[in-house]
Amino acid sequence: MRILLLTHSFNSLTQRLFEALAVRGHALSVEFDIADSVTEEAVALFQPDVLLAPFLKRTIPESLWSRQLCLIVHPGIVGDRGPSALDWAIQSGAAAWGVTVLQAEAEMDAGPVWASSTFPMRAARKSSLYRNEVTDAALAAVLEALDRVDDWRAGRWQPRRVQPGDGDVRGGLQPLMRQADRTIDWLRDSSAQILARLRAADGFPGVADSLFGVPCHLFDAHPAPLEPGATPGALLARRDGAVLRATVDGAVWIGHVKRGDRPDAIKLPATIAFAAEATGLPERPAELWRDAADDGAELRYREEAGGAVGVLSFDFYNGAMATDQCRRLIAAIDFARSRPTRVLVLEGGADFWSNGIHLNRIEAVQLDGGSAADASWDNINAMDDVCLAILQLTDRLTVAALRGNAGAGGCFLALAADQVWARGGVILNPHYKNMGNLYGSEYWTYLLPRRVGADGARAIMAARLPLGAPRAVEGGLIDACFGADRPAFEAEVLARATALAVAPDYAERLAAKQARRAADEAAKPLATYRDEELAHMRRNFYGFDPSYHGARYHFVMKSPQSWTPRHLARHREVGR
Repeated sequence: MRILLLTHSFNSLTQRLFEALAVRGHALSVEFDIADSVTEEAVALFQPDVLLAPFLKRTIPESLWSRQLCLIVHPGIVGDRGPSALDWAIQSGAAAWGVTVLQAEAEMDAGPVWASSTFPMRAARKSSLYRNEVTDAALAAVLEALDRVDDWRAGRWQPRRVQPGDGDVRGGLQPLMRQADRTIDWLRDSSAQILARLRAADGFPGVADSLFGVPCHLFDAHPAPLEPGATPGALLARRDGAVLRATVDGAVWIGHVKRGDRPDAIKLPATIAFAAEATGLPERPAELWRDAADDGAELRYREEAGGAVGVLSFDFYNGAMATDQCRRLIAAIDFARSRPTRVLVLEGGADFWSNGIHLNRIEAVQLDGGSAADASWDNINAMDDVCLAILQLTDRLTVAALRGNAGAGGCFLALAADQVWARGGVILNPHYKNMGNLYGSEYWTYLLPRRVGADGARAIMAARLPLGAPRAVEGGLIDACFGADRPAFEAEVLARATALAVAPDYAERLAAKQARRAADEAAKPLATYRDEELAHMRRNFYGFDPSYHGARYHFVMKSPQSWTPRHLARHREVGR
């Protein structure tokens, strides 16, 4: 079919659908929801069989849904209506939730149901649920709905119109969740209640509150144990950019905030946004080697398989890696190098493996009167240093285990490992040009061609499109994809890494790795690749073309889209 994706932005859900539908042979094009007239023009140009809307913030006009099949992906159970579906589900402690695909009509979310899919809820941030369970359910429901289009057109099947109270319909109309519904009472609310509010607001819009007497919005919360004698609401400590705040029955780590009450405030680590104030809090670093996982600390090391396998996670919020975070990661890699393991698994974060340099931190430097070019230069060099540290781990085998998505420099950082394994639903964006024509570094000119060849590398970098893990395996970009969900993937990673560590040919594999690295270095040193890449990056950061700085600003500020990029809006190609 010809399917036009109408979306507010090319977000993670839209990318997953785009990839899955492309693999199934559908002709796809994308239009950002900028104005009704623009969408009408897109439909006239592309003549789609279906207009599919995975992520909208307003209704589709009658001029379209009255004459064109328009299917809406709603992140709620059958019968649920309203713009804050997932927020209410998380904050109210729903045990299960779902996604519904319905036909657009005049009343928002009230059209007949084409398909639905449900999932059990877990205690997690809204952004994490959206990227995982919601996205998986949306894909299942969309595929089911599209399978019914031909029968619907032939009159063999009709979508059902539902009302609350009908059979399995449990949802109803929910209003927009406002800050009054999210308010935290630090003197009364339990840690569980506070975490539910913060998780329901994560990503957007955050919870309006205050720190150090300054209004702000809170994000990125993690539980912590009871602090004996602590006053509820008091700030107690800091680590990895987060601050620890006491509750009536425990404490929570608050990782990120938007300082002030302006709509254009930047989301930053709490101790960066409140740099002067946070210096008065005692530093409470977490042990690198520890059992706890969801404790707000960014880095964690552990050993498995009797010490044969080391596992290093680096769970940086949204996958962004600032200069100081890169330095801490290098120190963690150095520690892992000191251990007598045979395989080191680099498992990144739970939701993102890595997305490269930290654009919000760079933009904050600019807004504070500093040099964004200098901050960018420092950050890309730090990323290169992380990549080099992995490439220089020649005394053991390394595995990049992608539990979550990876983009830009984060993709190429993963390729520095000997083996790259990804969960089946992972989406990769192995390109840089969408960020103001960045050339890129992280030794990509060495790492990418050695996996896919020179022609393959040029094609990947020019396409600027998302790439699903199965297709990445087919093209040789990564080595394997498996695991229906994160727990299954993590278990299989451990099993495969253990098998590598105890394999009879381990010594031969390691010797081959060392020989190849030595031969590659003799042919062209890594330092040369780096110097060549950074020469391009210097022009991106310091040159006369401001494209990167403009693109970064609009990305950080979430500026409204003014046009759809031509590599997505294929219906606007000249002479198509």
